[in-house]
Amino acid sequence: DRAEALFRLLNPIYHADCPDGVWRYRVEPYVVAADVYSEPPHTGRGGWTWYTGSASWMYRVGLEAILGLRRQGSDLRIDPCIPRSWEGYEIIYRFGDTTYRIQVENPEHVCRGVRQLSIDNQPAPANILPLVDDGGRHDILVSLGSRGPAGNPLTAANRE
Repeated sequence: DRAEALFRLLNPIYHADCPDGVWRYRVEPYVVAADVYSEPPHTGRGGWTWYTGSASWMYRVGLEAILGLRRQGSDLRIDPCIPRSWEGYEIIYRFGDTTYRIQVENPEHVCRGVRQLSIDNQPAPANILPLVDDGGRHDILVSLGSRGPAGNPLTAANRE
């Protein structure tokens, strides 16, 4: 829950999502500002926009730290850290000529903890999958929950 709340603080669209916010922020709400001022009379005003490095780091934080999708060499690690209010989400990931459709479900409304993972309806032993460029389409289903593989309880820290 905290990861998503912090991401919202950084996301420029939330700085200008109402007329008062637009007036206060005064920069483009579709690019990441390097600065958001905290001292009067410029409190809440954005500055130093169009830093492509800032935008790419924000994208990476959202994809890797919240949605939990991380490429490690020729493997794909899936370890989400999402708000408990999310029912789930879907990602289409391309690796060469191969398409991976990743569907994450959160039936227990937890923040963390991969309970079960399958690829093409076959159980996967871990949340790290080898990527294969076979030109096909593969379906990955990730289920979050309070019980990990083999019914082992996940720690409270992983669920929050």
